[in-house]
Amino acid sequence: MSRYVMLRSLAVAALVAGLGACIPIPVGGGSPVPANQRDAAAKEIVSMMNASAQAWNRGDLDGFVSYYEPDMTTTFIGRTGIVRGRAAIRAVYAPRFAPGGVRDSLSFENVNIDVLAPGLANVIAWYRLTRGDSTTGHGPTSLVMRRDGDGTWRIVHDHSS
Repeated sequence: MSRYVMLRSLAVAALVAGLGACIPIPVGGGSPVPANQRDAAAKEIVSMMNASAQAWNRGDLDGFVSYYEPDMTTTFIGRTGIVRGRAAIRAVYAPRFAPGGVRDSLSFENVNIDVLAPGLANVIAWYRLTRGDSTTGHGPTSLVMRRDGDGTWRIVHDHSS
């Protein structure tokens, strides 16, 4: 990683405390997206991920799944296999939000953002679920995100394990 990219990455990470390192990664061979736009997109995506985790942590299932694109081509790949569409993704998570369900606190760390084109990004991070001082779940997540017409970044594909 060049010194410029590393310093720029550290600057963005400083803007988004709470998510660990946030590293906007330029596409090899020269990105079609200027550095200032990559940095702005990375900041917006991290903000969206924070808002998603906050919705999870306050028990707001609809708020949490609102960050998935509503299209039926939206996919989630997890322990249950491939799920298509926001409603089906909501159904996968619903038992955790039901009375008596187990839903530990969610956070993200080591967030790496590769802005592939204007309004399109690949995000790789680690999710962490905690209960008190104990980690109850931890694993990688890979997200493809697209900015919709109102400027909101939404998840198009989610592979979390």
